Amino acid sequence: IRQRVGALQAALGGLDALVCYAAKANSNVAIMQLMAEAGFGADIVSAGEMHRSLRAGIAAERIVFSGVGKSVDEIDEALATGVARFNVESEDELYLLQRLASARNVVAHAAVRINPDVDALTHEKISTGKSENKFGIGIDEARRWFSGTAELTHVCLDGLHVHIGSQMLTLEPIRTALQRVAAFWRELAAAGHAINSIDVGGGLGVCYRAGRDRPIAVEDYVDVIRGALAGFGGRIVLEPGRWLMAEAGALLTRVIRVKQGRQRCFLVVDAAMTELLRPSLYDAWHEIVPVTQEPRAPQIYDIVGPVCETGDTFAVNRQMPRCEAGDLLMIKTTGAYGASMASNYNSRPLAAEILLNRGRYAVVRRRQTLEDMLAGEQPAQNWERV
Repeated sequence: IRQRVGALQAALGGLDALVCYAAKANSNVAIMQLMAEAGFGADIVSAGEMHRSLRAGIAAERIVFSGVGKSVDEIDEALATGVARFNVESEDELYLLQRLASARNVVAHAAVRINPDVDALTHEKISTGKSENKFGIGIDEARRWFSGTAELTHVCLDGLHVHIGSQMLTLEPIRTALQRVAAFWRELAAAGHAINSIDVGGGLGVCYRAGRDRPIAVEDYVDVIRGALAGFGGRIVLEPGRWLMAEAGALLTRVIRVKQGRQRCFLVVDAAMTELLRPSLYDAWHEIVPVTQEPRAPQIYDIVGPVCETGDTFAVNRQMPRCEAGDLLMIKTTGAYGASMASNYNSRPLAAEILLNRGRYAVVRRRQTLEDMLAGEQPAQNWERV
């Protein structure tokens, strides 16, 4: 994580840039503290992520609030906290922000999230910049927003935001999206609208599958930003998440049994979609290797978890060294969108999280007990009339 942080900071040298870590990738407070120590802010999509950021030591003025579904309570709490900026995704949200800021007699800084109708060339479920996606608004609508800024007495609409998807492995969609946003910024500036911030989002991909995934060099990525936004005198905001975290993490799991089916051999492990949802949700590939040096003959397995869903499958028709009950396996590249997407489905307690640092380790989330899991539940005893 520190190596990636340092590489990004070096690439951004000379730019007025604020890195706001995408908390959704891995929101453990210990990870958020690493980001705070690096001087990063946070890109949040919920009040919960705001509280995690603040607890980790990230100042409110370094927090940007994104997301298509911010609630009244969340916006009001963020205004009370004093977050730096709201990335606004609909006209309804814009005027809600105006009403809530007026009620508090504060001025909220806001950026319009532009949907540039650019295909990020990634999995359809993590593509966010096409016109059919729920995120952002088109440039024509954004143009109308800026024309009506006189009505916004308590919202300063002085920013643009774009984020077209995640796990991007080619620069062309990023370049195209930024060029469209840059052209709009120049149009707005010519019309007298001050744009003080352009948020370029995140989405840099990582290597999940060796020999197939070829991630973009961070230096090349920043060069595209420099080129597209040449002449911009305001602050550039970046929202990396996966790129900082994914390759730093691994999920350890133990083989429960080997089950020979009629057509396939199943390697049943004690981890499940409750610990790593990505293979079930996105058909995502993760390298899976035994934690042993013992040479063994190769065998083909379907690697599955114990949850009662056929979709609880980590790999299909995967060749790996022969395994037996009790073997420890490592599922690689799980540092992003692993623990943060975990659940208690099938009443499975959440796994422990361990942070490693130069030959040392610390437990940063203890293993959830059954009592922890049941703590908020109670019998239906105190009935009240509706």
